[in-house]
Amino acid sequence: MVNILLVDDESYVTESLALTIPWQELRIDKVHRAESVDAALELLQQHEIELVVTDIRMPDRDGLELLSELAQHWPGIRSLVLTGHSDFEYAQKAIRLNASDYILKPVDDDQFMASVGKAVEAIEQEWGKLDKYNRLAYRRQSELELLRDGLLSDMLLGRELGGRELLERLDSYEILLEPERQTRMVYMSTGSSLRGMEESEARLLEYALGNIAVELLGEHDPVWFGRTPHSGLILLWQNGDQPDAENRERLQVLTSSAETYLKIQLTLYVSEPFLFPTELATAYRHVLRSAQHPVAASSSRIQWLQQDDGIQERPAMIKYMEPLYKPPTLIHLLESGQWNGARDKVLSVLDSLESLPLTHEHLYEVYLAVSNALVYMSHHHGHMLGESDAGSLDPFAAQHITGSLDRLRSWCMNVLGRLEVQQNNTTTEPSRSRIVKQVQEIVSESLGQDVSVKSIADRVYLHPVYLSKIYKTETGEGLGDYIIRIRMEKALYMLKHTNRKIYEITAELGYQNPQYFSKLFKKHYGMTPNEFRDS
Repeated sequence: MVNILLVDDESYVTESLALTIPWQELRIDKVHRAESVDAALELLQQHEIELVVTDIRMPDRDGLELLSELAQHWPGIRSLVLTGHSDFEYAQKAIRLNASDYILKPVDDDQFMASVGKAVEAIEQEWGKLDKYNRLAYRRQSELELLRDGLLSDMLLGRELGGRELLERLDSYEILLEPERQTRMVYMSTGSSLRGMEESEARLLEYALGNIAVELLGEHDPVWFGRTPHSGLILLWQNGDQPDAENRERLQVLTSSAETYLKIQLTLYVSEPFLFPTELATAYRHVLRSAQHPVAASSSRIQWLQQDDGIQERPAMIKYMEPLYKPPTLIHLLESGQWNGARDKVLSVLDSLESLPLTHEHLYEVYLAVSNALVYMSHHHGHMLGESDAGSLDPFAAQHITGSLDRLRSWCMNVLGRLEVQQNNTTTEPSRSRIVKQVQEIVSESLGQDVSVKSIADRVYLHPVYLSKIYKTETGEGLGDYIIRIRMEKALYMLKHTNRKIYEITAELGYQNPQYFSKLFKKHYGMTPNEFRDS
Protein backbone atom coordinates (compact mmCIF):
# COMPACT_ATOMS: atom_id res chain seq x y z
CA MET A 1 0.00 0.00 0.00
CA VAL A 2 1.12 3.52 -0.89
CA ASN A 3 0.88 6.73 1.15
CA ILE A 4 -0.05 9.92 -0.75
CA LEU A 5 0.37 13.65 -0.02
CA LEU A 6 -2.03 16.18 -1.59
CA VAL A 7 -0.70 19.77 -1.76
CA ASP A 8 -2.88 22.78 -2.72
CA ASP A 9 -3.33 26.21 -1.16
CA GLU A 10 -7.07 25.88 -1.86
CA SER A 11 -7.94 23.50 0.95
CA TYR A 12 -11.34 22.60 -0.49
CA VAL A 13 -9.57 20.90 -3.43
CA THR A 14 -7.55 18.49 -1.26
CA GLU A 15 -10.46 18.02 1.14
CA SER A 16 -12.79 17.09 -1.72
CA LEU A 17 -10.29 14.64 -3.16
CA ALA A 18 -9.65 13.09 0.26
CA LEU A 19 -13.37 12.50 0.80
CA THR A 20 -14.55 11.44 -2.66
CA ILE A 21 -11.79 9.29 -4.19
CA PRO A 22 -12.02 5.51 -3.40
CA TRP A 23 -8.43 5.35 -2.18
CA GLN A 24 -8.49 1.68 -1.18
CA GLU A 25 -9.31 0.70 -4.75
CA LEU A 26 -6.18 2.58 -5.82
CA ARG A 27 -4.16 0.71 -3.17
CA ILE A 28 -3.60 3.95 -1.23
CA ASP A 29 -3.26 3.47 2.53
CA LYS A 30 -3.00 6.97 4.04
CA VAL A 31 -3.86 10.38 2.59
CA HIS A 32 -1.97 13.42 3.93
CA ARG A 33 -2.90 17.03 3.06
CA ALA A 34 -0.92 20.29 3.04
CA GLU A 35 -1.79 23.88 2.06
CA SER A 36 1.76 25.12 1.36
CA VAL A 37 5.17 23.93 0.26
CA ASP A 38 6.58 24.42 3.78
CA ALA A 39 3.77 22.37 5.33
CA ALA A 40 4.34 19.66 2.71
CA LEU A 41 8.07 19.51 3.48
CA GLU A 42 7.30 19.14 7.19
CA LEU A 43 4.94 16.21 6.48
CA LEU A 44 7.54 14.59 4.24
CA GLN A 45 10.03 14.65 7.09
CA GLN A 46 7.53 13.13 9.53
CA HIS A 47 5.89 10.39 7.44
CA GLU A 48 6.70 7.71 4.89
CA ILE A 49 5.21 9.07 1.66
CA GLU A 50 5.62 7.51 -1.76
CA LEU A 51 3.44 9.78 -3.98
CA VAL A 52 2.94 13.56 -4.01
CA VAL A 53 0.21 15.38 -5.94
CA THR A 54 0.84 19.13 -5.93
CA ASP A 55 -0.70 22.24 -7.44
CA ILE A 56 1.74 24.41 -9.38
CA ARG A 57 0.41 27.89 -8.66
CA MET A 58 0.59 28.64 -4.92
CA PRO A 59 1.52 31.82 -3.02
CA ASP A 60 4.97 32.23 -1.46
CA ARG A 61 6.55 29.06 -2.90
CA ASP A 62 5.04 27.25 -5.90
CA GLY A 63 4.82 23.59 -6.79
CA LEU A 64 7.96 23.69 -8.93
CA GLU A 65 9.99 24.54 -5.84
CA LEU A 66 8.45 21.54 -4.07
CA LEU A 67 9.38 19.29 -7.01
CA SER A 68 12.93 20.64 -6.84
CA GLU A 69 13.09 19.79 -3.10
CA LEU A 70 11.77 16.29 -3.86
CA ALA A 71 14.40 15.73 -6.55
CA GLN A 72 17.16 16.81 -4.16
CA HIS A 73 16.10 15.16 -0.88
CA TRP A 74 13.52 12.48 -1.77
CA PRO A 75 14.41 11.29 -5.28
CA GLY A 76 12.49 8.04 -4.78
CA ILE A 77 9.11 9.78 -4.36
CA ARG A 78 6.91 9.97 -7.44
CA SER A 79 5.00 13.18 -8.17
CA LEU A 80 1.99 14.39 -10.14
CA VAL A 81 1.11 18.07 -10.75
CA LEU A 82 -2.23 19.86 -10.87
CA THR A 83 -2.28 22.56 -13.54
CA GLY A 84 -4.70 24.66 -15.59
CA HIS A 85 -4.72 25.03 -19.39
CA SER A 86 -3.04 28.42 -19.09
CA ASP A 87 -0.18 26.96 -17.05
CA PHE A 88 0.90 24.36 -19.57
CA GLU A 89 4.42 25.84 -19.72
CA TYR A 90 4.70 25.16 -15.97
CA ALA A 91 3.60 21.57 -16.56
CA GLN A 92 6.44 21.12 -19.05
CA LYS A 93 8.92 22.40 -16.45
CA ALA A 94 7.38 20.00 -13.92
CA ILE A 95 7.97 17.07 -16.28
CA ARG A 96 11.62 18.13 -16.55
CA LEU A 97 11.73 18.01 -12.73
CA ASN A 98 10.72 14.33 -12.89
CA ALA A 99 6.98 14.74 -12.38
CA SER A 100 5.34 11.53 -13.65
CA ASP A 101 2.23 13.17 -15.11
CA TYR A 102 0.07 16.28 -14.94
CA ILE A 103 -3.66 16.55 -14.18
CA LEU A 104 -5.74 19.43 -15.54
CA LYS A 105 -7.87 21.58 -13.27
CA PRO A 106 -10.70 21.57 -12.51
CA VAL A 107 -9.97 18.00 -11.48
CA ASP A 108 -11.93 15.23 -13.17
CA ASP A 109 -12.21 12.28 -10.78
CA ASP A 110 -11.79 9.64 -13.51
CA GLN A 111 -8.71 11.33 -14.93
CA PHE A 112 -7.30 11.80 -11.43
CA MET A 113 -7.85 8.14 -10.54
CA ALA A 114 -6.29 6.99 -13.82
CA SER A 115 -3.14 9.08 -13.25
CA VAL A 116 -2.82 8.07 -9.59
CA GLY A 117 -3.48 4.42 -10.43
CA LYS A 118 -0.74 4.48 -13.08
CA ALA A 119 1.69 6.06 -10.60
CA VAL A 120 0.85 3.49 -7.89
CA GLU A 121 1.38 0.66 -10.37
CA ALA A 122 4.79 2.09 -11.31
CA ILE A 123 5.73 2.39 -7.62
CA GLU A 124 4.75 -1.22 -6.96
CA GLN A 125 6.76 -2.39 -9.97
CA GLU A 126 9.79 -0.54 -8.59
CA TRP A 127 9.20 -2.17 -5.21
CA GLY A 128 9.10 -5.57 -6.91
CA LYS A 129 12.37 -4.89 -8.71
CA LEU A 130 13.94 -3.56 -5.52
CA ASP A 131 12.73 -6.56 -3.53
CA LYS A 132 14.17 -8.92 -6.16
CA TYR A 133 17.43 -6.97 -6.18
CA ASN A 134 17.61 -7.05 -2.37
CA ARG A 135 16.94 -10.79 -2.34
CA LEU A 136 19.64 -11.37 -4.95
CA ALA A 137 22.04 -9.06 -3.10
CA TYR A 138 21.31 -10.85 0.20
CA ARG A 139 21.82 -14.24 -1.43
CA ARG A 140 25.06 -13.09 -3.01
CA GLN A 141 26.26 -11.63 0.30
CA SER A 142 25.40 -14.88 2.09
CA GLU A 143 27.29 -16.88 -0.52
CA LEU A 144 30.26 -14.52 -0.24
CA GLU A 145 30.31 -14.93 3.54
CA LEU A 146 30.32 -18.73 3.18
CA LEU A 147 33.12 -18.54 0.61
CA ARG A 148 35.13 -16.15 2.78
CA ASP A 149 34.73 -18.34 5.86
CA GLY A 150 35.70 -21.42 3.86
CA LEU A 151 38.82 -19.72 2.52
CA LEU A 152 39.71 -18.39 5.97
CA SER A 153 39.30 -21.85 7.54
CA ASP A 154 41.50 -23.47 4.90
CA MET A 155 44.24 -20.86 5.37
CA LEU A 156 44.10 -20.98 9.17
CA LEU A 157 44.43 -24.77 9.01
CA GLY A 158 47.62 -24.37 7.00
CA ARG A 159 46.57 -24.73 3.37
CA GLU A 160 49.07 -22.97 1.10
CA LEU A 161 47.60 -21.17 -1.91
CA GLY A 162 49.53 -20.20 -5.01
CA GLY A 163 50.08 -16.48 -5.45
CA ARG A 164 47.80 -16.17 -8.47
CA GLU A 165 45.02 -18.28 -6.95
CA LEU A 166 45.16 -16.29 -3.71
CA LEU A 167 44.92 -12.95 -5.52
CA GLU A 168 42.01 -14.19 -7.63
CA ARG A 169 40.08 -15.46 -4.63
CA LEU A 170 40.72 -12.37 -2.52
CA ASP A 171 39.47 -10.24 -5.40
CA SER A 172 36.41 -12.35 -6.26
CA TYR A 173 35.42 -12.66 -2.57
CA GLU A 174 35.85 -8.87 -2.10
CA ILE A 175 38.52 -9.26 0.60
CA LEU A 176 40.69 -6.16 0.87
CA LEU A 177 43.76 -7.72 2.52
CA GLU A 178 46.98 -7.56 0.52
CA PRO A 179 49.47 -10.47 0.34
CA GLU A 180 53.02 -9.99 1.63
CA ARG A 181 51.90 -7.27 4.04
CA GLN A 182 52.30 -7.10 7.82
CA THR A 183 49.06 -8.12 9.52
CA ARG A 184 47.71 -8.52 13.05
CA MET A 185 45.22 -11.14 14.18
CA VAL A 186 42.57 -10.07 16.70
CA TYR A 187 41.04 -13.16 18.30
CA MET A 188 37.70 -12.38 19.96
CA SER A 189 36.71 -14.42 22.98
CA THR A 190 33.08 -14.00 24.03
CA GLY A 191 33.61 -16.16 27.12
CA SER A 192 30.29 -17.34 28.52
CA SER A 193 28.29 -14.44 27.03
CA LEU A 194 26.73 -16.52 24.24
CA ARG A 195 26.41 -19.83 26.09
CA GLY A 196 22.90 -21.16 26.49
CA MET A 197 21.55 -19.05 23.61
CA GLU A 198 19.72 -20.38 20.60
CA GLU A 199 22.17 -20.73 17.73
CA SER A 200 20.28 -18.21 15.58
CA GLU A 201 20.43 -15.61 18.36
CA ALA A 202 24.15 -16.22 18.96
CA ARG A 203 24.90 -15.93 15.23
CA LEU A 204 22.97 -12.64 15.08
CA LEU A 205 25.04 -11.21 17.93
CA GLU A 206 28.26 -12.43 16.29
CA TYR A 207 27.17 -10.75 13.05
CA ALA A 208 26.53 -7.49 14.91
CA LEU A 209 29.89 -7.80 16.67
CA GLY A 210 31.60 -8.27 13.31
CA ASN A 211 29.92 -5.16 11.93
CA ILE A 212 31.08 -3.10 14.91
CA ALA A 213 34.64 -4.45 14.61
CA VAL A 214 34.85 -3.77 10.86
CA GLU A 215 33.41 -0.27 11.29
CA LEU A 216 35.88 0.62 14.06
CA LEU A 217 39.03 -1.05 12.74
CA GLY A 218 38.37 -1.02 9.00
CA GLU A 219 37.78 2.70 8.62
CA HIS A 220 41.39 3.34 7.58
CA ASP A 221 42.91 -0.15 7.27
CA PRO A 222 42.06 -3.33 5.31
CA VAL A 223 40.34 -5.90 7.55
CA TRP A 224 38.85 -9.37 7.19
CA PHE A 225 36.38 -10.60 9.83
CA GLY A 226 35.27 -14.21 9.97
CA ARG A 227 34.65 -17.40 11.90
CA THR A 228 37.51 -19.75 12.65
CA PRO A 229 37.47 -23.54 12.14
CA HIS A 230 37.06 -23.88 15.92
CA SER A 231 33.90 -21.75 16.04
CA GLY A 232 35.79 -18.67 17.17
CA LEU A 233 35.81 -15.15 15.79
CA ILE A 234 38.85 -13.36 14.43
CA LEU A 235 39.66 -10.19 12.56
CA LEU A 236 42.74 -9.90 10.37
CA TRP A 237 43.90 -6.29 10.51
CA GLN A 238 46.56 -4.74 8.27
CA ASN A 239 47.22 -1.73 10.49
CA GLY A 240 51.00 -1.44 10.22
CA ASP A 241 53.70 -2.62 12.57
CA GLN A 242 53.09 -0.63 15.75
CA PRO A 243 50.06 -0.72 18.09
CA ASP A 244 49.87 3.08 18.36
CA ALA A 245 47.62 4.93 20.79
CA GLU A 246 44.85 5.40 18.24
CA ASN A 247 44.67 1.70 17.43
CA ARG A 248 44.70 0.78 21.10
CA GLU A 249 41.84 3.21 21.63
CA ARG A 250 39.84 1.60 18.81
CA LEU A 251 40.16 -1.81 20.47
CA GLN A 252 39.06 -0.31 23.79
CA VAL A 253 36.00 1.13 22.07
CA LEU A 254 35.29 -2.29 20.52
CA THR A 255 35.23 -4.05 23.90
CA SER A 256 33.10 -1.32 25.52
CA SER A 257 30.68 -1.22 22.56
CA ALA A 258 30.26 -5.01 22.69
CA GLU A 259 29.34 -4.77 26.36
CA THR A 260 27.11 -1.70 26.05
CA TYR A 261 25.13 -2.60 22.94
CA LEU A 262 25.35 -6.40 22.73
CA LYS A 263 25.88 -7.33 26.42
CA ILE A 264 28.94 -9.37 25.41
CA GLN A 265 31.93 -9.58 27.77
CA LEU A 266 34.58 -9.48 25.08
CA THR A 267 38.27 -10.31 25.51
CA LEU A 268 40.67 -9.61 22.66
CA TYR A 269 43.96 -11.41 21.98
CA VAL A 270 46.07 -9.38 19.56
CA SER A 271 49.00 -11.02 17.81
CA GLU A 272 52.28 -9.44 16.91
CA PRO A 273 52.56 -8.47 13.22
CA PHE A 274 53.05 -11.40 10.86
CA LEU A 275 53.36 -11.75 7.11
CA PHE A 276 50.04 -12.50 5.41
CA PRO A 277 49.37 -15.20 4.31
CA THR A 278 52.69 -17.05 4.80
CA GLU A 279 52.66 -16.92 8.61
CA LEU A 280 48.88 -16.94 9.10
CA ALA A 281 48.50 -20.55 10.29
CA THR A 282 51.41 -20.20 12.74
CA ALA A 283 49.94 -16.99 14.15
CA TYR A 284 46.56 -18.69 14.55
CA ARG A 285 47.99 -21.60 16.53
CA HIS A 286 49.92 -19.17 18.74
CA VAL A 287 46.85 -17.03 19.41
CA LEU A 288 44.71 -20.07 20.28
CA ARG A 289 47.35 -21.41 22.68
CA SER A 290 47.67 -17.99 24.29
CA ALA A 291 43.91 -17.54 24.65
CA GLN A 292 43.37 -20.81 26.50
CA HIS A 293 46.62 -20.89 28.49
CA PRO A 294 46.43 -20.05 32.22
CA VAL A 295 49.22 -17.49 31.85
CA ALA A 296 46.95 -15.52 29.54
CA ALA A 297 44.36 -15.05 32.29
CA SER A 298 44.24 -11.38 33.18
CA SER A 299 41.84 -8.67 34.24
CA SER A 300 42.68 -6.76 31.07
CA ARG A 301 40.20 -7.09 28.23
CA ILE A 302 42.92 -6.65 25.61
CA GLN A 303 45.92 -8.99 25.56
CA TRP A 304 48.82 -7.86 23.37
CA LEU A 305 50.68 -11.10 22.66
CA GLN A 306 54.45 -11.32 22.31
CA GLN A 307 56.55 -13.96 20.61
CA ASP A 308 58.54 -14.44 23.83
CA ASP A 309 55.54 -14.54 26.18
CA GLY A 310 56.48 -18.01 27.47
CA ILE A 311 53.94 -19.73 25.23
CA GLN A 312 55.99 -19.58 22.05
CA GLU A 313 57.51 -22.89 21.07
CA ARG A 314 61.05 -23.47 22.25
CA PRO A 315 63.65 -25.14 19.98
CA ALA A 316 63.19 -28.50 21.69
CA MET A 317 59.44 -28.20 21.22
CA ILE A 318 59.81 -27.46 17.52
CA LYS A 319 61.90 -30.61 17.12
CA TYR A 320 59.29 -32.84 18.73
CA MET A 321 56.36 -31.19 16.96
CA GLU A 322 57.95 -31.24 13.52
CA PRO A 323 56.38 -34.58 12.45
CA LEU A 324 52.92 -33.02 12.79
CA TYR A 325 53.65 -30.60 9.96
CA LYS A 326 56.06 -32.62 7.84
CA PRO A 327 54.53 -34.00 4.60
CA PRO A 328 52.54 -36.09 4.29
CA THR A 329 50.55 -33.96 6.72
CA LEU A 330 47.94 -35.37 9.04
CA ILE A 331 45.21 -33.86 6.85
CA HIS A 332 46.68 -35.52 3.75
CA LEU A 333 46.84 -38.91 5.50
CA LEU A 334 43.20 -38.65 6.55
CA GLU A 335 42.15 -37.35 3.14
CA SER A 336 43.68 -40.38 1.44
CA GLY A 337 42.31 -42.84 3.99
CA GLN A 338 45.71 -43.75 5.48
CA TRP A 339 44.31 -44.23 8.97
CA ASN A 340 47.18 -46.24 10.39
CA GLY A 341 49.65 -43.68 9.08
CA ALA A 342 47.64 -40.90 10.74
CA ARG A 343 47.55 -42.75 14.07
CA ASP A 344 51.27 -43.50 13.86
CA LYS A 345 52.08 -39.84 13.21
CA VAL A 346 50.08 -38.63 16.23
CA LEU A 347 51.33 -41.39 18.53
CA SER A 348 54.96 -40.77 17.57
CA VAL A 349 54.63 -37.14 18.68
CA LEU A 350 52.80 -38.05 21.89
CA ASP A 351 55.34 -40.73 22.72
CA SER A 352 58.23 -38.32 22.18
CA LEU A 353 56.61 -35.80 24.53
CA GLU A 354 56.95 -38.25 27.41
CA SER A 355 60.63 -37.36 27.59
CA LEU A 356 59.91 -33.64 28.06
CA PRO A 357 58.91 -31.69 31.16
CA LEU A 358 55.39 -31.21 29.85
CA THR A 359 53.51 -27.94 29.93
CA HIS A 360 49.95 -27.35 28.89
CA GLU A 361 50.84 -25.73 25.57
CA HIS A 362 52.71 -28.88 24.44
CA LEU A 363 49.55 -30.94 24.77
CA TYR A 364 47.39 -28.22 23.31
CA GLU A 365 49.57 -28.08 20.18
CA VAL A 366 48.80 -31.75 19.48
CA TYR A 367 45.13 -31.15 20.29
CA LEU A 368 45.07 -28.33 17.74
CA ALA A 369 46.69 -30.45 15.04
CA VAL A 370 44.18 -33.27 15.45
CA SER A 371 41.15 -30.98 15.78
CA ASN A 372 42.29 -28.98 12.73
CA ALA A 373 42.41 -32.18 10.69
CA LEU A 374 39.03 -33.23 12.07
CA VAL A 375 37.43 -29.90 11.15
CA TYR A 376 38.97 -30.05 7.67
CA MET A 377 37.65 -33.55 7.04
CA SER A 378 34.19 -32.65 8.32
CA HIS A 379 33.92 -29.51 6.21
CA HIS A 380 35.20 -31.07 3.01
CA HIS A 381 33.40 -34.40 3.20
CA GLY A 382 30.03 -33.38 4.63
CA HIS A 383 30.37 -35.12 8.00
CA MET A 384 28.68 -33.90 11.18
CA LEU A 385 31.25 -32.86 13.76
CA GLY A 386 29.21 -34.27 16.64
CA GLU A 387 29.37 -37.76 15.20
CA SER A 388 33.15 -37.91 15.10
CA ASP A 389 34.16 -35.62 17.96
CA ALA A 390 34.87 -37.36 21.23
CA GLY A 391 35.27 -34.02 23.01
CA SER A 392 34.55 -30.38 22.44
CA LEU A 393 36.42 -28.56 19.67
CA ASP A 394 36.01 -25.27 21.50
CA PRO A 395 39.55 -24.42 22.70
CA PHE A 396 38.13 -22.93 25.88
CA ALA A 397 36.36 -26.19 26.72
CA ALA A 398 39.37 -28.40 25.97
CA GLN A 399 41.03 -28.02 29.37
CA HIS A 400 40.05 -31.54 30.46
CA ILE A 401 41.30 -33.19 27.25
CA THR A 402 44.69 -31.49 27.43
CA GLY A 403 45.02 -31.90 31.17
CA SER A 404 47.26 -34.93 30.85
CA LEU A 405 49.15 -36.87 28.20
CA ASP A 406 47.05 -40.01 28.75
CA ARG A 407 43.76 -38.16 28.34
CA LEU A 408 45.01 -36.47 25.17
CA ARG A 409 46.23 -39.77 23.73
CA SER A 410 42.89 -41.39 24.46
CA TRP A 411 40.99 -38.50 22.89
CA CYS A 412 43.14 -38.49 19.74
CA MET A 413 42.74 -42.22 19.15
CA ASN A 414 39.01 -42.02 19.88
CA VAL A 415 38.52 -39.17 17.43
CA LEU A 416 40.52 -40.83 14.65
CA GLY A 417 38.70 -44.12 15.24
CA ARG A 418 35.28 -42.50 15.10
CA LEU A 419 36.19 -40.59 11.96
CA GLU A 420 37.38 -43.77 10.25
CA VAL A 421 34.20 -45.66 11.19
CA GLN A 422 32.06 -42.76 10.09
CA GLN A 423 33.73 -42.48 6.71
CA ASN A 424 33.49 -46.21 6.17
CA ASN A 425 29.82 -46.27 7.20
CA THR A 426 28.71 -43.26 5.18
CA THR A 427 29.99 -44.82 1.99
CA THR A 428 30.30 -48.40 0.85
CA GLU A 429 33.73 -47.52 -0.53
CA PRO A 430 32.68 -47.45 -4.19
CA SER A 431 35.38 -48.43 -6.62
CA ARG A 432 36.03 -44.83 -7.66
CA SER A 433 36.68 -43.75 -4.06
CA ARG A 434 39.06 -46.66 -3.60
CA ILE A 435 40.89 -45.65 -6.77
CA VAL A 436 41.23 -42.05 -5.55
CA LYS A 437 42.63 -43.21 -2.20
CA GLN A 438 45.01 -45.58 -3.94
CA VAL A 439 46.22 -42.77 -6.20
CA GLN A 440 46.78 -40.44 -3.25
CA GLU A 441 48.75 -43.11 -1.42
CA ILE A 442 50.94 -43.66 -4.50
CA VAL A 443 51.59 -39.91 -4.81
CA SER A 444 52.43 -39.66 -1.11
CA GLU A 445 54.89 -42.52 -1.26
CA SER A 446 56.51 -41.74 -4.63
CA LEU A 447 57.13 -38.00 -4.83
CA GLY A 448 60.83 -38.50 -5.56
CA GLN A 449 60.20 -41.04 -8.32
CA ASP A 450 58.42 -41.09 -11.66
CA VAL A 451 55.05 -40.00 -10.38
CA SER A 452 53.33 -39.00 -13.60
CA VAL A 453 49.68 -39.61 -14.47
CA LYS A 454 50.76 -42.41 -16.81
CA SER A 455 52.92 -44.16 -14.21
CA ILE A 456 50.10 -44.02 -11.68
CA ALA A 457 47.59 -45.27 -14.27
CA ASP A 458 49.86 -48.25 -14.97
CA ARG A 459 49.93 -49.12 -11.26
CA VAL A 460 46.12 -49.03 -10.88
CA TYR A 461 45.58 -50.76 -14.27
CA LEU A 462 43.56 -47.96 -15.87
CA HIS A 463 43.96 -45.86 -18.98
CA PRO A 464 45.52 -42.46 -18.08
CA VAL A 465 42.62 -40.50 -19.66
CA TYR A 466 40.02 -42.57 -17.79
CA LEU A 467 41.95 -42.28 -14.52
CA SER A 468 42.20 -38.51 -14.90
CA LYS A 469 38.45 -38.29 -15.54
CA ILE A 470 37.65 -40.37 -12.44
CA TYR A 471 39.96 -38.34 -10.22
CA LYS A 472 38.60 -35.01 -11.48
CA THR A 473 34.99 -36.16 -11.01
CA GLU A 474 35.58 -37.46 -7.48
CA THR A 475 37.75 -34.63 -6.12
CA GLY A 476 37.13 -31.62 -8.33
CA GLU A 477 40.90 -31.33 -8.89
CA GLY A 478 42.87 -32.57 -11.88
CA LEU A 479 45.25 -35.43 -11.10
CA GLY A 480 48.19 -33.58 -12.64
CA ASP A 481 47.31 -30.49 -10.57
CA TYR A 482 47.12 -32.65 -7.43
CA ILE A 483 50.57 -34.13 -8.05
CA ILE A 484 52.06 -30.67 -8.55
CA ARG A 485 50.26 -29.29 -5.47
CA ILE A 486 51.57 -32.05 -3.19
CA ARG A 487 55.08 -31.62 -4.57
CA MET A 488 54.93 -27.85 -4.10
CA GLU A 489 53.65 -28.24 -0.52
CA LYS A 490 56.57 -30.52 0.27
CA ALA A 491 58.96 -28.09 -1.45
CA LEU A 492 57.56 -25.25 0.64
CA TYR A 493 58.09 -27.25 3.82
CA MET A 494 61.67 -28.12 2.89
CA LEU A 495 62.48 -24.51 2.02
CA LYS A 496 61.08 -23.38 5.36
CA HIS A 497 62.53 -26.04 7.63
CA THR A 498 65.74 -27.29 6.01
CA ASN A 499 68.95 -25.85 4.61
CA ARG A 500 68.89 -28.12 1.57
CA LYS A 501 70.12 -26.63 -1.68
CA ILE A 502 67.54 -25.86 -4.35
CA TYR A 503 68.98 -28.50 -6.66
CA GLU A 504 68.81 -31.07 -3.83
CA ILE A 505 65.14 -30.30 -3.24
CA THR A 506 64.56 -30.47 -6.99
CA ALA A 507 66.05 -33.96 -7.15
CA GLU A 508 64.24 -35.23 -4.05
CA LEU A 509 60.89 -34.20 -5.55
CA GLY A 510 61.62 -36.07 -8.76
CA TYR A 511 62.38 -33.12 -11.01
CA GLN A 512 65.40 -33.31 -13.29
CA ASN A 513 65.69 -29.61 -14.07
CA PRO A 514 66.03 -27.01 -11.29
CA GLN A 515 64.94 -24.25 -13.69
CA TYR A 516 61.73 -26.13 -14.49
CA PHE A 517 61.10 -26.71 -10.77
CA SER A 518 61.69 -23.00 -10.07
CA LYS A 519 59.24 -22.06 -12.81
CA LEU A 520 56.55 -24.35 -11.37
CA PHE A 521 57.15 -23.06 -7.85
CA LYS A 522 56.81 -19.43 -9.01
CA LYS A 523 53.62 -20.22 -10.89
CA HIS A 524 52.17 -21.85 -7.76
CA TYR A 525 53.33 -19.37 -5.08
CA GLY A 526 54.08 -16.19 -7.02
CA MET A 527 57.83 -16.21 -6.29
CA THR A 528 60.88 -18.36 -6.99
CA PRO A 529 62.26 -20.79 -4.37
CA ASN A 530 65.19 -18.43 -3.73
CA GLU A 531 62.87 -15.44 -3.32
CA PHE A 532 60.70 -17.42 -0.92
CA ARG A 533 63.67 -18.51 1.17
CA ASP A 534 64.99 -14.92 1.30
CA SER A 535 61.61 -13.41 2.26
